[in-house]
Amino acid sequence: MRNIILFDDDKWEKLLPLTYTRPIGDIRVGIDTIAEKWARALKGKVSFITKDFLSKKFPINIAKGENLLLASHLLPTPQLVMMLEEMTLNQALLYNDSLIAAKIDDGEIAKIKNNEDLYSVKGIDLSKSNGVVNGINTLTDIFTKNAEFLISDFEELTKDRESQKLSVSNTLIGNKDQLFIEEGAVIEACILNTKTGPIYIGKNVVVMEGSMIRGPFSALDNSVVKMGAKVYGATSLGPYTVIGGEVNNTVFQGYSNKAHEGYLGNAVIGEWCNIGADTNASNLKNNYEEVKIWSYLTDRFEKTGLNKCGLIMGDHSKTGINTMLNTATLMGVSCNIYGDGFPRTFLPSFSWGGASGYMTYKLEKAFEAANAMMKSRNVQLSEIDKEILEAVFKYSSKYRSWEKVKQ
Repeated sequence: MRNIILFDDDKWEKLLPLTYTRPIGDIRVGIDTIAEKWARALKGKVSFITKDFLSKKFPINIAKGENLLLASHLLPTPQLVMMLEEMTLNQALLYNDSLIAAKIDDGEIAKIKNNEDLYSVKGIDLSKSNGVVNGINTLTDIFTKNAEFLISDFEELTKDRESQKLSVSNTLIGNKDQLFIEEGAVIEACILNTKTGPIYIGKNVVVMEGSMIRGPFSALDNSVVKMGAKVYGATSLGPYTVIGGEVNNTVFQGYSNKAHEGYLGNAVIGEWCNIGADTNASNLKNNYEEVKIWSYLTDRFEKTGLNKCGLIMGDHSKTGINTMLNTATLMGVSCNIYGDGFPRTFLPSFSWGGASGYMTYKLEKAFEAANAMMKSRNVQLSEIDKEILEAVFKYSSKYRSWEKVKQ
């Protein structure tokens, strides 16, 4: 089995706050994560080179002999997969003068970890090769590229497999070959439209009566679509996700809830999040201008090239009932946002409050809330998870401006 190591580069900071709690390769886009796509495409086992504080949870596995290193923001394309399979030892691929792949032995791995040059490795420049390189370079790429990879994931995951039959209580619009239902899933009295893209329903998923789903759409194991939900593609639900209300072109990493009415569109939601009843997140400015979003890399708001961008929410964050969020709100890890009016569009990790003011969400209280939600899915907040949250708390303190005022 091929040994694949995904390494984080400066894209890690561009993809904060999602990458505060995971390497880039653990980000979901399409049906599964980047790491899972590479494991399937190259028939290998994947590990990570990432930030030190994440490495206990996401360790590196170095094989004796050949190791295939890949920049973790890359997504598989047919051309790139073919090139990687044909690479020989001590070959590398470059794109815009940056290393994106290398096949090296275990003795060279330390150089990569230390950002040292690989003088023994011969590089091939792909900068002028059209269609070979594709990847997640920005937060907005996760939802703008979701349709493309949801469709390709669907084809690969369902090839030569037989779907569970759809109950006669449902209405299917479109090709039945574009609908795949895994074992144990329950769908009754719903409208499913595959004319706009495939629909993948994972094991033990429940789609409650009255729900309307337009593809491309995926719901992974044990997820729930609540009664009367209105879901537009391209939307992806990671495992144990609960959604209701109106959802459009949103990627849920997993284990999160948006169970009630309220709108969410062109958005990315981390793990262990809870979006309160009737929370609405704008994805379009009233003047239709290009949207700007906070960049951790430059410490300022940057243009996205889009006129639609909704909520980007880090792990373990929550909103209260009737919360209103402005276009392109970037919410960090372990935030608790509530109250009247619109909160800031950049909410640092461990923010507690809303438009009327903020204070710091104390670490121990954040642990208690995280553990309580995780227990509801029969998962325990581990000591490693706590160490990661502690590191995020320290790393993000410089953004909590109210702490400086108190000093």
